[in-house]
Amino acid sequence: MERVRGAFNNLLKSESYSRFNLQPQVEGETHMEAKMSDDVTDDVTQVESQAGAATRFEQTSSDHNKRNICYLSLGTLLVFLLGYLVGYISHSKVEPVRTEPVAVVKSQTVTKSPPPDFIPAPDLSLKWSDIQQLLTQKLTSQAFDTTLSYQWLANQMQGVIGDGRLATRVYEEFKQLNMDPWSDDHYVQLQTPDSDHPNRVIFGSDESKPEGYLAYSATGKVEGKLVYANYGRLEDLDVVLKKDIELNGSVLLLRKGKISYAEKVVIAAAKGASAVLIYPDIQDYKYEGDTALYGHVHLGCGDPYTPGFPSFNHTLFPPTKSSGLPEIPAQTITANMAYTLLQNIHGPESNASSGFIGGFHMPPYRLGGSKNITVEVNNILVNTKIRNVFGVIKGFTDPDQYLVIGAQRDAWGRGYARANVGTCVLIELARAFSEMVKKDGFRPRRSIVFASWSAGEYGNVGATEWLEAYMSTIDKRLFTYISLDGLVMGRGSFTASSSPLLYSLIETTMKTMPSPLGSGTVYDMVGKNNWEANVMKPMSMDDPAYPFLAFSGIPSMSFHFTSKNMESYPYYDTNLDNMDHLDYQTNHHSSEITALAAQCAGVMALRLVHDHVINLDVNQYGRIINKAVIPVYMRIKKLQESGQLQNVSTNWLVEARGSFLRAVEKVNTSISNSDLNNEKTCRMINNRITAVEHSLLSPYVSPTQTPFRHLLLGRGPHTLASLGRIRDMEQLHVQLALATWTLQGCSYVMVGDIWDIHEQI
Repeated sequence: MERVRGAFNNLLKSESYSRFNLQPQVEGETHMEAKMSDDVTDDVTQVESQAGAATRFEQTSSDHNKRNICYLSLGTLLVFLLGYLVGYISHSKVEPVRTEPVAVVKSQTVTKSPPPDFIPAPDLSLKWSDIQQLLTQKLTSQAFDTTLSYQWLANQMQGVIGDGRLATRVYEEFKQLNMDPWSDDHYVQLQTPDSDHPNRVIFGSDESKPEGYLAYSATGKVEGKLVYANYGRLEDLDVVLKKDIELNGSVLLLRKGKISYAEKVVIAAAKGASAVLIYPDIQDYKYEGDTALYGHVHLGCGDPYTPGFPSFNHTLFPPTKSSGLPEIPAQTITANMAYTLLQNIHGPESNASSGFIGGFHMPPYRLGGSKNITVEVNNILVNTKIRNVFGVIKGFTDPDQYLVIGAQRDAWGRGYARANVGTCVLIELARAFSEMVKKDGFRPRRSIVFASWSAGEYGNVGATEWLEAYMSTIDKRLFTYISLDGLVMGRGSFTASSSPLLYSLIETTMKTMPSPLGSGTVYDMVGKNNWEANVMKPMSMDDPAYPFLAFSGIPSMSFHFTSKNMESYPYYDTNLDNMDHLDYQTNHHSSEITALAAQCAGVMALRLVHDHVINLDVNQYGRIINKAVIPVYMRIKKLQESGQLQNVSTNWLVEARGSFLRAVEKVNTSISNSDLNNEKTCRMINNRITAVEHSLLSPYVSPTQTPFRHLLLGRGPHTLASLGRIRDMEQLHVQLALATWTLQGCSYVMVGDIWDIHEQI
């Protein structure tokens, strides 16, 4: 055997082979190189000297040449096979090979062509400016000219009728992009008109059957004195009461706008009204007088018959309903119907200074209160299957942390601005991000989930049911939500609603986006000296981002390009929400504004998944909390001085505020003093930042009874704003203590490890 090995080594001479590294040579050859230990080298040296002696002996013994040649051939084959097997086994244990095998020949290299879906190695030097430029190049007005014209997005329907077909198309789009799409089904209660028993309004001998309706209205037939009460706000009803008009048992005629349909009905019911009629005044809405209105009057989000829990299967849950469902009937009527009523309403005249004068050219507006009207609402509940559709681009560092970008599909009528634009932007963003990952070497640190929601017109039902279904998981992983609903309403202005954590990101993005007016940036367009007052608006309950923020404690935002001085898009809730009207509102720049809106959403999304530290600014909440605590402190102090409130310290909330501010400073210090290239360190900091919003949800109220639990942005007696309105001193004492500990708990979350909390803040 020693002879065999010696002969074999002489044949190989000094060549060596590697099982691991393929290194290209100058001529294009590929050699394998092995690194051997000192012990192995010594053994080889010994074997070589022995082999040399054996070889010399063989040269002097010609009688054994044939036998030695045979030994040599067999030994060579045996050693080659053993070496191949050992190399194969060792290589498979150390590192799995994903490339095709390379055949090494002395004078050439033979390689197999890469598969068609081969992804080149990423360019790790890709800078932020390169990433933003790539996105801008992919989201062009020309791309949206094509997407916005898709016939399958011409959503000619009401509510969620036909929504299943559209869900399938969105699913297929995600599938073509290899985004591992999935769907989420719910069975919800939706209220629709009864075709056999239409809703009616009877005034004297005039009977009308409105086409539009308000979902989740109370049903039944009521009769009462007709009273005109402007927009139905509390201040409007106070004007009516000062005219000695009885509201108890009355039917209120209200203009659309200023506050939501649901808020109008709740306020009317609180004042004793028996029903509500809502119409679009021609002063506010410049469209035809017979245009029907649609909407909902649930003061809340999601399926109102499964509050706080998901609508997967009704048999699993006890029968219940949301406290936000109205107790009185509500119905929409057209402007022409309202004009007829106002002409014959009688009663005291309205003062011009009260703001009650609308757009009708007629004798002075009167407040009514003398003639009866009958309202009959016969809506029915329909158990309906809805489907949310998702696709994902997984992160490369923290795939279990994800940003969600979402848009609703359903709409009343065509829903062009309401739903189609958002769905188009959702698809184009998904396509752009997918191409950047597959072709351009972009590697997001965190995952991006694209969500297409159903039943948004009924109060964000699809999104809320998803949040309720996965509440225990979502709040730990979903760190931001960006809504694409209603992105484009006009051209000359920009507004946004969001968590304070996202204010800085919105501001930074506005500074980099070109103005749709042709010069400067969006930041310049809105007035950079007071941008926050001009841009940031309080988030309403109807906002698609609201359930994410106030129910689930997830930093969320929605933003809109609008016309100047526009309160909302005038064609929402009607069949007039179509391509022509949006083109008119944007001065024939719909595609350009849509592309700009998509770029804004895309840049903010990329910032959130790209940066080492998640772009959520905890400093902004310090300012907001300061502003909220001061009026509560002043009221508590006055009640103490008057003797109405005892055994309560004004320092409770103030000290909790101080703890919060010190905790914010501790987060800032951690970021400044940490190596942000260390993945573990970044993850620990990000966990502290992303927990802030969720920790502002009051743990002392039930999500089934008080779903919007956010201490600052929610609704209910637990909020800081409500502390200024509570009249019962015992209840005020309790709520003040609970609010204090909610804020203190948020401070603890930001500190980090539990052993750092004691006396640190």
